[in-house]
Amino acid sequence: MKPFSLSLFILLLGFSAGQAQEKFSFAFLTDMHVNANPKSRSLDGLKQAVRTAEASGADFIISGGDNVDVDGMKADRKADAVKLYQDYKQVVEASTLKWHLTIGNHDRYWHNEQPGAPHGAGLFTSFFGDTYYSFEHKGWLFIVLNSAQVCAGKYCVDEVQQQWLAELLNRTPKDQPIVVSAHVPFLSLYYPVLEGRYTDTDTFANQKEIFDMFGSHNLKLVLQGHQHLYEEIKVKGVQFITAGAVSANWWGGAFHGTEEGFLKVNVDGDGFSWEYVDYGWEVNKY
Repeated sequence: MKPFSLSLFILLLGFSAGQAQEKFSFAFLTDMHVNANPKSRSLDGLKQAVRTAEASGADFIISGGDNVDVDGMKADRKADAVKLYQDYKQVVEASTLKWHLTIGNHDRYWHNEQPGAPHGAGLFTSFFGDTYYSFEHKGWLFIVLNSAQVCAGKYCVDEVQQQWLAELLNRTPKDQPIVVSAHVPFLSLYYPVLEGRYTDTDTFANQKEIFDMFGSHNLKLVLQGHQHLYEEIKVKGVQFITAGAVSANWWGGAFHGTEEGFLKVNVDGDGFSWEYVDYGWEVNKY
């Protein structure tokens, strides 16, 4: 190899290896539940949370799902569902940070299906695009899953999405650090803690199958929503964090001790730390 080529090769090798060594941070905001009840002031609360995230030094925002509350709206309320999505998108577009959105079960509007967007995802995709996708940032791979799909009446990641994930992981370097966002959790102790029983209602049914797909990869962190409780579970070296809720008790105050807030994740090289940020929202008492 010629000296110039060798130097260039070493330079490029160093650049590639250094990608995952850069420091950065991001904010994970989940369960905003922007809704049609003006008394909840949900849109104002979301805007306050976003301002706090923007001021935190984050590079970008990941939403963890349940962005809006349209899941229970009937066909005659399509205009209301569209308006909530429009209001939400205005907040996203006005933000100084790039957003990456996860779909939640309450984001599904069942009367606006689009070709190729089953499971009630049509309205979401018309505003924000794909419900599962990936992106890279400074050497880290971020995978956004749709765990609010439905298989045999239960939350799941369906076969089409599994195939997409398998193909993505097949071309992903084994040592590349990975973060996953999924609204309905892989793991949660919600029911055992609150009700003393186990159930699959608030985890997606094939979570073990999906988790096992990452077995030979460098999965670092799984970010979850749905529960409105703050949870930390570490399994096989993977940190699972259920990151409370921007809306806490659906804009009615703290939920079993979890205040309105979001997760701030600080990445340093191949490691990371995190904190739950209470953004100071005060509920109106009527």
